[in-house]
Amino acid sequence: MAANIIIKKISISEIDDLQKIGRQTFEETFSEHNSKENLDAYLDEGFSYEKLTAELTNEDSEFYFAILENEVIGYLKVNFGDSQTELKDSKALEIERIYVSKEFHGKKVGQLLYDKAIEIAKEKNAEYVWLGVWEENGRAINFYQKNGFVEFDKHIFKLGDDEQTDLMMKLKLSN
Repeated sequence: MAANIIIKKISISEIDDLQKIGRQTFEETFSEHNSKENLDAYLDEGFSYEKLTAELTNEDSEFYFAILENEVIGYLKVNFGDSQTELKDSKALEIERIYVSKEFHGKKVGQLLYDKAIEIAKEKNAEYVWLGVWEENGRAINFYQKNGFVEFDKHIFKLGDDEQTDLMMKLKLSN
């Protein structure tokens, strides 16, 4: 199946598809462990047209869809330069989001999106890639550890009125 998946850069004209997959996969990933109020507040703000338009038109961010048979099944968001959420290191690339529809978990879709992020990092001569992952998201933590990431710090992520701890992880790239 992985051979049939296309990884494609997203354009502003595909904002509806991005909003749909973004809301769907975030809800699938986090609804079990968070209140509906906090989840809805985050979805309304984080996936509003205004926010997505600003992100899609930011030249220091890129989005990619994973597409199978004309259906968007996952997406990737990477940041560099000043669009990075924290470190803002010109020698780094941040993987802000890799999300895959639940029905495609375990089918290498996340790995394809991850591989695209590493390809972009190398094209941009980044020295390392970093990301934040919720400390309760064992599946994602295991995925990144399997790919060589190590924890280096923690930060607080606000979901509605709930403060949650994200592990910050990084991978040094060999040039």
